[in-house]
Amino acid sequence: MSVELNNESGVEVDQPRVLALATYALDYMNIHPDADLAISFTDEATMEKLHIEFMDEPGPTDVLSFPMDELRPGTPEDMTPAGLLGDIVVCPTVAERQAVTAGHETINEILLLTTHGILHLLGFDHAEPDEEKEMFGLQREILESFYVAERG
Repeated sequence: MSVELNNESGVEVDQPRVLALATYALDYMNIHPDADLAISFTDEATMEKLHIEFMDEPGPTDVLSFPMDELRPGTPEDMTPAGLLGDIVVCPTVAERQAVTAGHETINEILLLTTHGILHLLGFDHAEPDEEKEMFGLQREILESFYVAERG
């Protein structure tokens, strides 16, 4: 799997851990090993510009996803084809504020947002209650199993 990380946020981010989570999540969703994903970390001003341009909403947001080849989850028997999964943009300073509110570490919020962004790239959404239940349940499953795998 090719996961490219780029940090232009001015904030220290544990990129090896984000890379490990992204690789784990893509594997969990049976994405072809030759699929490409880009994850960028940006500052609030840049995130606000993107939020306005692509979502027509003011203010910085925590994560945005930009799907490319519209890949969907595979199965163990039928992995998704190789392709460009897309780009995820995360704002660490927004993540930091949300982490304080949620009562956990900033890196855990960044990992949650990365997982959330990956699921959006794979076609999941949370506009409707049943979609939200499915997406957030899968998000929780991926994160919990990643944390277990990390502990070895």
